[in-house]
Formats: sequence, structure tokens, C-alpha cells
Amino acid sequence: MTGRLYRDPTAPVAERVRDLLGRMTLTEKVGQVNQRLYGWHAYERTDSGHRLTDAFRAEVAAYGGMGALYGLQRADPWSGVGFADGITAADGARVADAVQRHVVANSRLGIPVLLVEEVPHGHQALDGTVLPVNLAVGATWDPGLYEAAAAAVGAEVRARGGHVALVSALDLVRDPRWGRAEECFGEDPYLAARLTEALVRGMRTADVAVVLKHFAGQGATVGGRNSAATELGARELHEIHLAAALAGIRAGAAGVMAAYNEFDGLPCVASRPLLTELLRERLEFDGIVMADGGAIDRLVRLTGDPVAAGALALDAGCDLSLWDACFPRLAEAVAQGLVAERTLDTAVARVLALKFRLGLFERPYAPAVDRPSDPRELSERIARASITLLAHDGEVLPLPPSTRRIAVLGPNADSIAQQIGDYTAPQRPGSHHVTILDGIRSAAPPDTEVSYGPGCELAGGDLSGVPEAVALAAAADIAVLVLGGSSARSGDTRFDTNGAAVVSSANPAGMTCGEGVDLAELRLPDGQLALLDAVAATGVPVVVVLVQGRPHALPDLSGTAAAVLSAWYPGPWGGRAVADVLFGAAGPEGRLPVSIPRSAAQLPVFYNAKDHRYRGYVDQPATARYAFGHGLSYTTVAYAPPRLSRARVTPDDPTLICRVTVRNTGERPVRETVQLYVRRLAGGSSWPRVRELRGFARLDLRPGEESDAVFAIDADTLASVTRDLGLAVEPGELLLETGPSAEATQGVRLVIEPPS
Repeated sequence: MTGRLYRDPTAPVAERVRDLLGRMTLTEKVGQVNQRLYGWHAYERTDSGHRLTDAFRAEVAAYGGMGALYGLQRADPWSGVGFADGITAADGARVADAVQRHVVANSRLGIPVLLVEEVPHGHQALDGTVLPVNLAVGATWDPGLYEAAAAAVGAEVRARGGHVALVSALDLVRDPRWGRAEECFGEDPYLAARLTEALVRGMRTADVAVVLKHFAGQGATVGGRNSAATELGARELHEIHLAAALAGIRAGAAGVMAAYNEFDGLPCVASRPLLTELLRERLEFDGIVMADGGAIDRLVRLTGDPVAAGALALDAGCDLSLWDACFPRLAEAVAQGLVAERTLDTAVARVLALKFRLGLFERPYAPAVDRPSDPRELSERIARASITLLAHDGEVLPLPPSTRRIAVLGPNADSIAQQIGDYTAPQRPGSHHVTILDGIRSAAPPDTEVSYGPGCELAGGDLSGVPEAVALAAAADIAVLVLGGSSARSGDTRFDTNGAAVVSSANPAGMTCGEGVDLAELRLPDGQLALLDAVAATGVPVVVVLVQGRPHALPDLSGTAAAVLSAWYPGPWGGRAVADVLFGAAGPEGRLPVSIPRSAAQLPVFYNAKDHRYRGYVDQPATARYAFGHGLSYTTVAYAPPRLSRARVTPDDPTLICRVTVRNTGERPVRETVQLYVRRLAGGSSWPRVRELRGFARLDLRPGEESDAVFAIDADTLASVTRDLGLAVEPGELLLETGPSAEATQGVRLVIEPPS
């Protein structure tokens, strides 16, 4: 070949890839599928700025280039990067460009490097915007708001030189004991799918490629144990755990990350049935598959040899490694005949195709990016929209202007670290973060006295602060008790090789949630419950605000708390959002994206279980304390039964309209989330689930106003998984149900007649 077709931006991507691949040596190919260097090892801070390290230069030299570099701008306790030695927003583009210039100049073919950044809920970098965690995003039930936030964060990442965002989206909370529950949008596949596609669309507007984590079924691990095996069958995988992945792929996701968990006897990264037969062939995905951190190295337990481990992952369908020592030895695997070079070529082609699609050969350096909106303002909007009113006596909230003394109590009342969740960078000292205590003090009327006492430790048994908290409550008109959990890491946190926290009963470290922090008991810690009982015993009305990354099991608080709200992990500005809801500047809009159990002993309690007519335990109900979709407002709302435009359809023509009239019967405005569920009564290939979410709509209603929520029903709404694991509209009888939650619905029958 004499021309350089791969340099022609007008040529089709497939032809450019073929031309470039034909010019590459085996060593260069291996370099393109490797991502073994931690990004923070690529630079060091100097008096005059930053310089590239010898380790980085050696890595580029060893392979005549570099496929991808992970986490150049990551900062957190695991990486050890902070403001003293890291990359701030002011430095990000300059350092990213320096990395890119070196790689291009030292690549024989001028192949740029993919700069891959961690974006779990905002960019995990110094000065990066932090969004509320995914579980809070799920509680908004607002894909449009999330898409706008994703676009704003994507623009921020791109302006700092990043190309690829690693984003948790595919996992579902099937067991809330799992420490990574906060990274999930909830327990439901339909809700997760709508938010996943919104995420991908938003990021793509900023020209940021998205790699979705984790494929597949990681949230279904046994006992909520991180990285453990699953007991999923193929049908459960298709019915529950593939919907978000399929939605993300259709929206244009650039890649998926193979999960740590085992599926059907094989780790996901080693599963050809999962990564090739299902993902590539059945779902027609043509993007990249990335290994999770160090996952390929774990395969040595299977193969007994790192060379064979790399070959196993490559042959299964993994294209790009992460931090491991096995993929760098793929040239040996090819030489030994453990894997064909054409298999390596296929993986390299996918990596190169992504670089071409991102335009890196023409525009390798950080662009000037117009940010369409303020990501911090959007972060606060998500926090406000996610606050979920679980219980209310109808009187205490919103706090009236006549309130003169407020006692703000509890271990989560005045801690930014405990509001922002896992996978977050250090926050800049002195920046405008707002704790819940700060928010209440700012929002309270000028003549209102706000007192504060933590009362107890978050997870420990030190109750020495309880008497002070009781005294403050007794002297107040209202006590706001801020309880919950924490995913806050610190310099004292111990870490596994992949960055997960190493926390156990012998090494509690103050964390109760986050990667590596699984719980056997879901109830609030004993010290928090003791504080709640002691404060409630004063007789002062108590409002409980839960700052949490998982749904804690809650006792019956009807005689203890006048109101209970979940604020999830609301982010750095979440204190202002909580205060707005407490004082009535905003109404509570959140709806539960996950069922809240009564105890860990009754798990699982997800709403869309199979309907086997189980009657419940002898010692407690089998139902959730608060059902999926539940969320109260400061008014009352009445639902009429749903109405269908026609009562009978066929698989060939399943379209119809479902309407439900909703009326605000109270005295305050409301934003109501109207939910549509499908329940199979007869027919179909599989034992039916109790009900499945298949739509939702938002209605803004003034006092006394009524309006119709209108749902366009089509094949996507009515389809179910068939015996051959496809999706089809099957004959039978269904119940279309509407209502404010999964446990408060009214239904109308729909018959799907067999084709004539």
C-alpha cells in the first residue's frame, strides 16, 4: 500500500481501519488493546506545572504508541491524588494535550491515544462537577433532566481533553445489601433503560463516547456480595438485566464494560456466550468491550498462566484491558497458537474505529467547548427532584414561617463527604458546598434560631452526644434528624488492588456503603435508632431525613417521626435542595426507584417478582415497607380508572391509547408521576411477573386541576420474552394498570388475540 487512506477523513471508517491495521506490527496491535498504566502515573507535579513521567514514556516506547490511558485526571484517596499534586480544571486540557502530543509523535503511524475518564456521577477529577448518585437520579424519574446534566458534564470532560466516559448504568438493585447500590438507577429494567439512553444521548452531544458499566447481571450477585457469582438463568438475564444495555446500545453507546461477576460458570470477561454470541451477534453491538480493572488477571485461576488468561479474554470478545498484566502478553499468546492473530485484529479494529469516529486523527487535542448549561445548577436540580417523601402526618411539612426554633441533629447533618457518595474526588476547600445544616440555616426565616448537634457517630456506638441532642430538641419547635449511611473514603481507608474499599466488621472504617462495603443487616445502625428514639421521646415533632446510598430497612416510624424523607446522596449542593423541600419552596417530587424493605430477612422485595401466589411470612409481611414508585407530596391526588381506546388488539397491530385522569384534590400544586404497569393474566411463554413498569408521565397540576396522562401503547409496551429469548407480543390477556406506585394501581383488561 502506497497511499495513506487512514489519513483521509472523507473515507469510510471501515476502510480507514482496514488500511491502518494492515500497516501495523504485532507489537503495535498489542499496544492498541492495552490500558494498563494508571493515568496518575503518567505525570508528576513540578514547580512550573506538570511533566510526563519516565514510566509513561517507557510504556509508549514499548508498544510504539498507546491504545488508551485510564484516569489521567482521576483524584481520590485510592489514587492518592489531591490538590497538592493533581490536575485541576485549569491544567486539564494542557496536560491532556501534552500526553497526546507525546503519543502521536512517538507512534510510527501517528495513532492518538484514547483518554478514558471515570464519570460515575460527574467527572471524578479535581474541580469536576459532582452529580447526585445514580440512585438519586433514578428517584427523579426524569430522563430529560438527566440528559441535560449528562450533556453538561460531558462538555466538562471534553473541555479537559477526555474522550471516553466510564459510567455505571447497567446494574440493578436486586439486593440492597450490595454496597454498589448507589451506582444503580434502581431495581427496574424499564426505568434504568430510559435513564441509560438519556445518559448516552447527553454525553454524545458533547462528543464524549460512553462505556456502560457493567455487563451483565452484576446487581444480582448472591447475598449482595460484591463481585460474587450470580444465580441468573438465561430468562432472568433477558427479562431484567439486558434492557438497559439494549437501550444504551440503540442510543449509541461506544462500549460496555464486562462485569466482575460470574455468569453460568464463567467470569463475564471470559464468557464467549455472553460477549460474542449474545452481545455481538444477537444484540448486534459493534462497539468495544472493556475489561473491568484487573479482571483479566483474575482468570489466571482458570488458566494457570497469564498468557493463556489474556488469550481466553480476547477470544471471548474482550477488546481492551484495564490495569492487568495479561493482555500485554498477547503477542506471546499469538506465537504459542493460543489465539489467532485475526482475533487480535478484530479487537484492534474496534479500538481504531472508535478513534476514527471520535475524529481523533484530525482533532487529537482538547477543543474549545461551549458549555450549554451550568452542571452545578443541574446537579442541584437533580437533588431537589430526587427528594422522596416516604411518610407524612399531613401537618408538619412544609415548615411554617412561624417556626422559631429548629434543632438540626444527626451524624449526616453537616458533612459534605457524606452527601456526595463513592467515587468522588476531593472537594476544593472553601468552595460553595452546602450541607443540610447550611441549607436549613440559609432558608430559615431571619428570626428563626437553628441549633445543631450530631448526637451520635454514623456507624459507631458512641452515644455521648445524645443528651445534648435531646436538650436541643426539647428546646425546639421541630427536630430535623439527619440519619443514614456514608460512602466517604479517606486517607485511612484500605483498598483492594482494583480500588474497592476493604471494609469488614474487623475494619469498619466508618463506611456503610460503596464498592466493597456490603451489609448483612440493612437497618440503620443501633446508635442512630437510639438517637431517634431519644429525640422522639421529648415530644417535639421529628422530621427524619435519610442521606443514603442504599435503601435502608426501616421500622414502622408512624409513632416516632411526623415525616420521613429520603435525600439519597444529593451531592455537594444537596443541602439547599433539602431545605427548599422542608420549607416548601419546592414540593417533594421524588418517587422510589427501589423498594424499601422492612428487614434484610425478607429479601428480596423488588416489586416485579414472579407471581407464585406467596402468602407471606408468619412473623412479618413479605411486602416492602414502601413500594417501588412510592412518593408522597404536600397535597392529595385522586386517580380515575384507566381507559383504553380499544380493548382487543393483535400481535400484528398492538397499538392503542391508554388514558388516566388525575386530579389534584388538595391545596398545593403538585408534579405527579403517573405510572403505567403491565400485568399478564393469561397466556405467554413464561410464568408472569406480578407487574412490570412500561411507562410513566409527569403532570403539573394546580389545586383543583385535573388532566389526563396519555400513554401510547405499542409493541415495545406489550412485548415479553419468548421461549427462544426473543421479544414478541404474545396472545393472551393483560391488565394495564395506572397509579402513583406499584402497590396503588387500578387496571383495565386488554385482550391480545391470536393472529388470524
